[in-house]
Amino acid sequence: MNVAEFLKFLRDHPDHGVSFVLPDGSSVPAHFHITEVGHLAKSFIDCGGKRHSNESCLLQTWVADDTDHRLKASKLLDIFERAHGLLPSRELPVEIEHEAPVLTQLPLTRCEVTFEMLSFHTELKHTDCLAKDLCLPDFSMPAIPGQDNACTPGSGCC
Repeated sequence: MNVAEFLKFLRDHPDHGVSFVLPDGSSVPAHFHITEVGHLAKSFIDCGGKRHSNESCLLQTWVADDTDHRLKASKLLDIFERAHGLLPSRELPVEIEHEAPVLTQLPLTRCEVTFEMLSFHTELKHTDCLAKDLCLPDFSMPAIPGQDNACTPGSGCC
């Protein structure tokens, strides 16, 4: 979900509560705060020497002891609008930064709208090799002459 899509949900439902659903189906505690709206830019070189960059809008959550606190969409929109000049594009993907128990960045994937709640769903980020063609061995097995490539019980192929 990008910034423009995220803001549209907030604008269209200003009186709704806001929740973030974690990848395991649990939610960030309902009394969370948004303490930062940031522009995250990462420039890096992969193990094959190729340059890459990516950017996102990062919302930092913080859970305090004020268990009666609830964030409405209109308040989150107000917080977000303060970052107007900070974000170079409304097309940036939105992620939350949440500590449970380690600090994790979770991209927003979709929003579920109910009668009084905007539930933003998240997913895990995963590492990957960006230069597999240069760094990983070729795992293909040479064909055995005179045999087809079908694997049958007792053939010794697996």
